[in-house]
Amino acid sequence: MGRLKDIVIDADQPAALARFWAAALDGYAVLPYDDAEIARLAGLGLTPETDTSVMIAGPGTRVCIHLRPGPRPKRNRVHLDIAADDVAAEVLRLVALGATEIRRGDGYIVLADPEGNNFCVCPD
Repeated sequence: MGRLKDIVIDADQPAALARFWAAALDGYAVLPYDDAEIARLAGLGLTPETDTSVMIAGPGTRVCIHLRPGPRPKRNRVHLDIAADDVAAEVLRLVALGATEIRRGDGYIVLADPEGNNFCVCPD
């Protein structure tokens, strides 16, 4: 059975929104960038301020602030990431419960719940 891994919030400016939520939530902070991550971002032409996926963590579930610019009327602004030891088996279980597979990403699978709300199944 899956476990809640992350709460993902879509944003036009992930770093700024991450700072807001880190300040708004007791005990949360933007996860620091080490030299390796800064070098990885630089290789993509990014900086911590322009990172497309900024994580905050604290005493509860992590929050991922993810770049997703553009109009929002037909998509979620917030979705759940479900962690599973066996992603493929968990997807099959969820589809049997009524979910629909939407697409496969790099290491995760996007599903929709019975009302069309997207969520992801990711490796633990």
